[in-house]
Amino acid sequence: FRWYWQKEKREPYVKFMEANYPPGFSYEDFAPLFTAEFFDPDHWADILKASGAKYVVLTSKHHEGFALWGSKYSWNWNAVDVGPKRDLVAELATSIRNRTDLHFGLYHSLFEWFNPLFLEDATSLFKTRKFPTSKSVPELYEIVTKYKPEIIWSDGNGNAPDTYWNSTGFLAWLYNDSPVRDTVVTNDRWGVGSICNHGGFYTCSDRYNPGHLLPHKWENCMTIDKQSWGYRRDAKLDDYFTIEDLVKQLVETVSCGGNLLMNIGPTHDGRIAVIFEERLRQMGTWLKVNGEAIYGTTPWRAQNDTVTPEVWYTFSPKEGKVYAIFLSWPISGTLALGEPQAKAGETEVRLTGHKELLKWVALGEKGMLIALPQLTLKQLPCQWGWALQLTNVN
Repeated sequence: FRWYWQKEKREPYVKFMEANYPPGFSYEDFAPLFTAEFFDPDHWADILKASGAKYVVLTSKHHEGFALWGSKYSWNWNAVDVGPKRDLVAELATSIRNRTDLHFGLYHSLFEWFNPLFLEDATSLFKTRKFPTSKSVPELYEIVTKYKPEIIWSDGNGNAPDTYWNSTGFLAWLYNDSPVRDTVVTNDRWGVGSICNHGGFYTCSDRYNPGHLLPHKWENCMTIDKQSWGYRRDAKLDDYFTIEDLVKQLVETVSCGGNLLMNIGPTHDGRIAVIFEERLRQMGTWLKVNGEAIYGTTPWRAQNDTVTPEVWYTFSPKEGKVYAIFLSWPISGTLALGEPQAKAGETEVRLTGHKELLKWVALGEKGMLIALPQLTLKQLPCQWGWALQLTNVN
């Protein structure tokens, strides 16, 4: 919002501010209005646990520079000094660790759009390094030492190289000497040219979902609100992905070797809006039934099926099981799979969440036709995509 309003001066944003706020109202004037009076970190932790997620990443500071902890490098522009008057990072970290087994991670923006020190460095084409040495890099050391996050999700290189940020220096400390050196994982946004090239896992771009296998671990970081990473009071129902859309994203992502990081935008008063809570709990409901096809799996030799569209594969190396996840229930009651090579008398097929073995026939050298059970809506193990567990297939 700040960028569109103050930098790009987009007409709807400028007009909205003129119509609804007093003359001379600045972005900084929003800080006292960020109140978080309904922020209940225990409730957040319970929702996140119910979602089936294995890790959470809180935006500790975005490109506007406002820190959600009492940073000594962000005087009077942080949640302890102004607004909520609370250390939101500490509160959420504590609740997550006390109530869940989720790994706690922190997002941190390297650059800040309007910070005078950063703008000065940019003017010198990053020959000077006032901003990273006095603000951004000290903040990184501060959040790691103070909150011990297991994921550092870096973002916003400001078109500056990693040498300007001294990313390699920080990462060397992080992986060798920091309190989280044995558990921490990092992404790939550490300076111009590092994205999709260097990092523990690649993000490549926002909302990245390539649809094919990547040789390096990656993450699809996307938003439940199709248009925004923040909370929008004027959002319509159509602006949110349905649970069917989200399950599809998850399945495609995991079968291609990725993780899904699903963003929600909380409100200024500290709530997770009901629509976001519903989506998260729905995802958890789906994972309760189909988690075995997702957690701890690796990509199979084929990612999606050659005969039936909307079928995605995962592989459980521990049990040697292949999972075929199909997103629409066929009217015929039979599902044709072009990829698995079944073995007569050996291959077994189960629907996850359903006890009985399913009947199948081989289709030539490769492929099989599976008879799905005839179930009523109430008997279906879940509503938005189903997984077949295949044992003893080549």
